[in-house]
Amino acid sequence: MNKPVVSEQALGEPVPVPELTVAQAAKAAAAAGPAYVVLAGISFSHFLNDTMQSLIASVYPILKDNYALDFAQIGMITLAFQFTASLLQPLVGHFTDKKAQPFSLATGMGFTFFGLLLLSVAHSYGMILIAASLVGLGSAVFHPESSRIARLASGGRYGFAQSVFQLGGSFGTSMGPVLAALIVVPFGQPSIAWFSSIAFLAIVILWRIGVWYKPQIAGKKAVTIERHPDHPDRRRVMTALIVLVALLFSKQLYVSSLSSYYIFYLMDRFGVSTQAAQLYLFIFLAANAAGAFIGGPLGDRFGRKYVIWFSILGALPFTLALPYAGLFASAVLTVVIGLIISSATSAIIVFAQELMPHRFGMISGVFFGVAFGIGGLGAAVLGQLADHTSIAFVYQLCSFLPAIGLLAVFLPKMPKAVR
Repeated sequence: MNKPVVSEQALGEPVPVPELTVAQAAKAAAAAGPAYVVLAGISFSHFLNDTMQSLIASVYPILKDNYALDFAQIGMITLAFQFTASLLQPLVGHFTDKKAQPFSLATGMGFTFFGLLLLSVAHSYGMILIAASLVGLGSAVFHPESSRIARLASGGRYGFAQSVFQLGGSFGTSMGPVLAALIVVPFGQPSIAWFSSIAFLAIVILWRIGVWYKPQIAGKKAVTIERHPDHPDRRRVMTALIVLVALLFSKQLYVSSLSSYYIFYLMDRFGVSTQAAQLYLFIFLAANAAGAFIGGPLGDRFGRKYVIWFSILGALPFTLALPYAGLFASAVLTVVIGLIISSATSAIIVFAQELMPHRFGMISGVFFGVAFGIGGLGAAVLGQLADHTSIAFVYQLCSFLPAIGLLAVFLPKMPKAVR
């Protein structure tokens, strides 16, 4: 059973903890075990949140046809959504580290609610960008604090809890293309408004989680946590964080290339219909969801560094083969790639939290924010590149991204008491 992480005092600041000692609190949490109802609720909310967000990329073909957009403009929509989330998530996490906000999740979901409504009635490119930004703002509020709640409800099984949380988001992302194919494509852009009911359901669930969360943070006092003797020093912590960001870059940019342009790639190379291409995208995203769940428990048992090694580098042979595969082989390869490459997500985030445990919210915000920011910036750059070359060339170039996984050799070995 995992024990709580401890940090280097030079990096640390006072953090809220109960009147109990850290060791006593750890034993109490481990004995109690995970709060499965809370984990299920926060994971389901993540599912609803990312289902709504994934609609944006899934309706790109409709928006492209309706407004005569080029690939660069499509990339800018992704950038508007993901840059908003990237810019604000670390700030939200830093603020909630100092003062937790139990009901901020329900409030943040309100931005997603209004963003979907605006997207359904948008009649100009500028309105589409504003709607995408509002959905990104909802994501910025949701992810840092919900990741903290997942850890609080983990009962010491941090990787497992993060995987359960990630599973909801990954599965929600995979549902976007299916819902777009079944609802938005037949009924058009106004049907996006129907999904605002999902946002309302998420608001209700997150409010109830806030009711559970509020007593968990009541009656805390600030103390300074002493670092474990074998914990990496400040220099190695900073190096490790940079390496983790680089690994997340390789993973997220590759996933972003598939999420944003895989539909167009299949339609251009194999001549499949929009609906059929969306179903192929669903297959990849569903494999992503499964892989995200597997990585956390494996990291708990064998160490997160080994999972990160396998996840990033293990996908390389399959990403290199994808641009040269036929339609059926491409579907099979995307399943394998999704299973392997997404297993790193939970391991990377929990590893970063263990490096700086006094900054759970900020670290979660930075890494979720970096993921969104890299995805948005990468989508915009890849869109420009596709306009000047071809979608096929973009996929050939992106196939080498997992090679950045070699940087995992610079990650420190964490003490067992921390893991």
